Amino acid sequence: MIDNNSIENLKTRLDIIDVVGHYMELKKSGANWKCVCPFHDDSNPSLVVSPSKQIYHCFSCGAGGDSIKFVMEYEKLTYPETIEKLATMYNFSLDYTQSDGKIKEDRKLLENINMFFKKTLDHKKEALEYIKNRGIGEASVEKFELGYAPSSPENLNFLSSSGYTISEAVETGVVGVGDNGRNYARFIERITFPIRSASGKIVGFGGRTISGHQAKYVNSPQTKLFNKSYLLYGYNFAKDSIYQNRAVIVTEGYLDVIMLHQAGFTNAVATLGTALTKEHIPLISRGSPKVILAYDGDNAGVTAALKASMMLSSVGIDGGVVLFGASMDPADMVQSGQSDRLNKLFRNPQPFIEFSIERIVKKFDLHNPLEKQKALEEGSIYLRTLPSSIASSYAGVLSGTLNINQNLVKVQTHQSNRLRGEKRVFEDILELTIIKTLLTKPNFIDTLLDTIDVNMFKTHNMELLLLLQNEKEHPNLQRILLRDDIKIYDEEDISASMINFLYAFYNEELKKVKSSNMDYKNKSFTMRKIQDKIMKLRQGKLVKYEE
Repeated sequence: MIDNNSIENLKTRLDIIDVVGHYMELKKSGANWKCVCPFHDDSNPSLVVSPSKQIYHCFSCGAGGDSIKFVMEYEKLTYPETIEKLATMYNFSLDYTQSDGKIKEDRKLLENINMFFKKTLDHKKEALEYIKNRGIGEASVEKFELGYAPSSPENLNFLSSSGYTISEAVETGVVGVGDNGRNYARFIERITFPIRSASGKIVGFGGRTISGHQAKYVNSPQTKLFNKSYLLYGYNFAKDSIYQNRAVIVTEGYLDVIMLHQAGFTNAVATLGTALTKEHIPLISRGSPKVILAYDGDNAGVTAALKASMMLSSVGIDGGVVLFGASMDPADMVQSGQSDRLNKLFRNPQPFIEFSIERIVKKFDLHNPLEKQKALEEGSIYLRTLPSSIASSYAGVLSGTLNINQNLVKVQTHQSNRLRGEKRVFEDILELTIIKTLLTKPNFIDTLLDTIDVNMFKTHNMELLLLLQNEKEHPNLQRILLRDDIKIYDEEDISASMINFLYAFYNEELKKVKSSNMDYKNKSFTMRKIQDKIMKLRQGKLVKYEE
């Protein structure tokens, strides 16, 4: 079990913006941040994240909670799995308790086998020669901690002699179990590249064969720590440079990253054998950098660049594409002394939208009228994924590329957030202000509890009831907490607001009594009581509530 004190220490380090931003693209909105809600089919940002309150809340589906709740719901994890996931994100070492309650030693299997790989490399002549021939210097070998994975028996012997069980090794992805039930090391006779999370903790490995294995590169399998769709190789080294330069270079391989860093392009990262996906967006968009895709110019590279360009431009990320010839990738250019040319290429990439339009059109034979129509339709569909003003601006680029009249390019504008026929929601800002103040300053409740009743709130009586029942995690109350347009009063202001609220309430009650069918004696008595309250309220005094 995870030690409770360890969990509490982890909680103090969690930041809701970092956690949600790891999964979703956040945009500043006043004092809070907003994003599309991942818990329902959301097209407009309805999930609000509050850094001051360390909570999130969706104004559409009602989902809400803290950092731990978000990760649990997003990844469908148990509570212990979520704690371990967050600990990995924050490079935090958890303590575990044994059955007798004593703290269990942190095993650090991945860190230890990485040390084993690094030591093995020192004695592997073929691997060292390959690294040298690729132009990788000793400083880069040390920085990126390159290693060498020997034979399967040697790997298994190291794990056994270090006191690790097979289940631990399988859980971390360094050992697999074959169909015959036999255990085998996943990384065999390969140069190893430790893969770290954004916070710097090892979560898996990549491996490059030097002995003719069928697969040139392999990665760790998916584990509770390793998910290649959320990781970028080298990001832990590149993040400071990305923030400083407001730009990130995305390549396709480990060696590209290492060589680019060696040449001074320290904002370079790489995807892990997969195309750039929407899961990468929260990480790649941190700091709002310009994204430069540095891809191979072959068919696979162009296809991947087109897909990524369309995806990134549709969510408003700025950047462009640099394609490399089949015989020369970024690593080769660094090795051949072409860093200056690389610098010029990265400074002048082809913008995403222009690249996307050009490549969409190139897929079709424009001499064939039917093909030309298909190019128009596909290009128009892409433009409709962009904000309306941008789409309109690029309609001329598409028509010019197709050599047709611009009027033939139909660009639809985005629908308004408030749909026609949508049910109107009535609000009482004074009631909401009182509720939000009591939520954030519960010490006021005792002062005001004698003066108000749930029935006095005409519009938000349910929210007041939830507050008085201490249901502060309820979505309705979380929604109020995150509203920037609702103020929080100090003690003097809340008293004045309550007096105004009560004054309006009792005047309405007086009118009701006057027009009621009560007998004269009861009506007269009730009216005097209400008038007495109104008089005190005029004098600036709070009055007690009575049935």
